[in-house]
Amino acid sequence: MNRLVQGDDGRDWVVRAEMEWRQPATSDSFDHDVADSYGSGIAMIVVTVILALVLVVWTPADVHVPAWVILALLLVMLFFPLRWILRRPWKVVAETEGDMTGDRPAERWVGNVRGMFRIRGEVVKIAKTIQAHSLPDFDGPLRPVE
Repeated sequence: MNRLVQGDDGRDWVVRAEMEWRQPATSDSFDHDVADSYGSGIAMIVVTVILALVLVVWTPADVHVPAWVILALLLVMLFFPLRWILRRPWKVVAETEGDMTGDRPAERWVGNVRGMFRIRGEVVKIAKTIQAHSLPDFDGPLRPVE
């Protein structure tokens, strides 16, 4: 997601956002996201699949399972992967190369926004702030980077 914005002072800013597939080191919940390996998650998936197979294999032949039960189980299994995808952090960058005269220097602002549905609104808000004040908002998610 890229957006070209012209600031009030005449500088051209590029505001872009990209999804982060790994948690950034500066994330709020850094201590809780550190894992030694993926072994425990893989073990839980294997145990769940084995228990589901045992349940299906031991079901008597004359038992009729309604379609809504299968659909409900599918939705429960898809809940956490969908939640994981929809709540991924996005890195937002607003940068400018400065102006031709050299009066206004090049700047780069970087920040994180969590959630696929929030990112569009934050990029629009950042673009409007740049158009009005020539800088991103200090109260927003972006921070200046040297």
